Amino acid sequence: MLTINPDSIIFSLYFVVLAPHSFPLFSTFSFLFQFSPEIQLNSKQLRKKERKEGRRMLYIIGLGLGDERDITLRGLDCVKKSSKVYIEAYTSLLSFGLASNGISKLEALYGKELIVSDREMVEEKAEEMLKEALDSDVSFLVVGDPFGATTHTDLLVRAKEMGVQVKVVHNASVMNAIGICGLQLYRYGEAVSVPFFTDTWRPDSFYQKIKNNRNLGLHTLCLLDIRVKEPSLESLCRGKKVYEPPRFMTINTAIDQLLEVEQSNGENVYGEETMCVGIARLGSENQTIVAGTMKKLQSFDFGAPLHCLIITGETHPVENEMLQFYLIN
Repeated sequence: MLTINPDSIIFSLYFVVLAPHSFPLFSTFSFLFQFSPEIQLNSKQLRKKERKEGRRMLYIIGLGLGDERDITLRGLDCVKKSSKVYIEAYTSLLSFGLASNGISKLEALYGKELIVSDREMVEEKAEEMLKEALDSDVSFLVVGDPFGATTHTDLLVRAKEMGVQVKVVHNASVMNAIGICGLQLYRYGEAVSVPFFTDTWRPDSFYQKIKNNRNLGLHTLCLLDIRVKEPSLESLCRGKKVYEPPRFMTINTAIDQLLEVEQSNGENVYGEETMCVGIARLGSENQTIVAGTMKKLQSFDFGAPLHCLIITGETHPVENEMLQFYLIN
């Protein structure tokens, strides 16, 4: 915003009108007037103003959960006018995953070539994409809703720090679509992530969170690990990255790990007879929803990824009625 001190103007006009022959003195005050911080736009504000007027934009667009048709009309408009389109491919995936025919379906609908962005690109090299958004419209596509993962919040912060204009287009995510199973959304506690265990790393920080939720009678959404283009530990030690094949945690593996952690802690937070809901391919045409005890779900074949698991808390009669539709035989 341009601010001018009236006293500075009057003082300067005095030297212009009353002392026109005092050239050296006039020049000095004219110089001060011209470069006074009171009347100069901050350079960062000026650059932001110019970019805003140029309407260059980074669009962060949610794709929903199913396939290429789940993008909103607003999101599609943004994609079509972007010079470059990136798709994030490690916090979640659409129903066809990263198959080339799936990506080509997106490209055919959007009329744009997609640049697949892995974790390394988004978390370490995002500045290149943000610089592009200073000069042209760029779209960054995210499965589900843009803020279903903390990585995308960090991307927004970095964009704003660089003066990049950002517009967010929301969509459905696992955080609200799980309502299909009948458990009411406002009766959920803190969501947890369940990572793949290794021989030397078996974290159980989720256990205390599940305990807190169940003590309050709340349901717990367990988000299961996705590993796409992850470097192996051995390759990192050698200083040359070699990427592991993609892995997607199943509900069966998650239950195995949850029961192992319960056995280690022994606080009876949950057990084999605890009622749960397993969901596979949420939001797609062939989604699967099955309710039952951990023991029963442990041996059920949920099919292709992605999977998530809900550990129920205290249930309302209406919730119980809904769960009856999904009970395992």
